[in-house]
Amino acid sequence: MIKEYRTIREIASPLMIVEHVEGVTYDELGEIELPNGQKRRCKVLEVEGDRAVVQLFESAQGINLAQSKVRFLGHPQQLAVSEDMLGRVFNGMGEPIDGGPAILADAHKDINGLPMNPAARAYPAEFIQTGVSTIDGLNTLVRGQKLPIFSGSGLPHAALAAQIARQAKVLGDNETFAVVFAAIGITFEESEFFINDFRRTGAIDRTVVFSNLANDPAVERIATPRARGLRRQEGGPGPPRLPRLPVHGPGHPV
Repeated sequence: MIKEYRTIREIASPLMIVEHVEGVTYDELGEIELPNGQKRRCKVLEVEGDRAVVQLFESAQGINLAQSKVRFLGHPQQLAVSEDMLGRVFNGMGEPIDGGPAILADAHKDINGLPMNPAARAYPAEFIQTGVSTIDGLNTLVRGQKLPIFSGSGLPHAALAAQIARQAKVLGDNETFAVVFAAIGITFEESEFFINDFRRTGAIDRTVVFSNLANDPAVERIATPRARGLRRQEGGPGPPRLPRLPVHGPGHPV
C-alpha cells in the first residue's frame, strides 16, 4: 500500500529530507505532489531510521514544505520495453520526446539491471564492422558490447558517432540487427544533428535513441536507461540483439 507523507523537513535543491517514513528503501522512486496538483519525481539516496534523503529529478521551485505530499512507489526507476521502441527518440528518463505515442510495454525493466557473473558470460564472437578502420582493427566491437565515445570541445565526435551507428553491421549474419544510441550531456544542436542524420539515411528504423541534453536535470546523466536486448516472445521471432553506443558530450565524461 502506497502511503503519502506531509513530513518534508528541509529542501536544499536537489536534495530533500522526508521524516517519519516507513518501509522506504535505497534507490526507490518517489513522487512529489504540489498544492496545485503538479507532480515531480525523485528517488531515495539514503535512509536512516525514519528519515529519508531523496534527490529531485526536477527543480525544487514551488515545493511548499507544509502542503506538498510525497509518495514512495515501492520500486526503482523502470523502463518500458517493447520492439516498438525501434525508430523512436527518448529523453534520459526513457520518455518519448519525438511527438509519437507512449510505448505499449511488453515489460517494465529495472534500469539498474542485474549483477553479471563474468564466468557465465558468453564468449564474444559476433564481430560488428563499423567501417572505421581504427575501431575495427584496434578496438574491435562485438554484438552486445558498449562503445563509449568521449570527446573534447571542437572534435568531430558527433560525425563519428553518427557514422558508426549508420554503418554498423554484422558480417555474414542475416539476423535482425539494431543499435541503442545514448547521447549524454549534448547540446540541442547536436541532438538534432543525430536525429536528422538517422532519419535522412534510414538508420532510425533500426535505432533506439536516448538523448540527454546539457540543460536537462543532472540526475538524468546517471539514470539514462541502460537498454537491454528485448526478450523473445512466446511463439514469436527472436528480437533484435542490441549493441550500445553511448556518446558523452564535451565536459560531461562518465
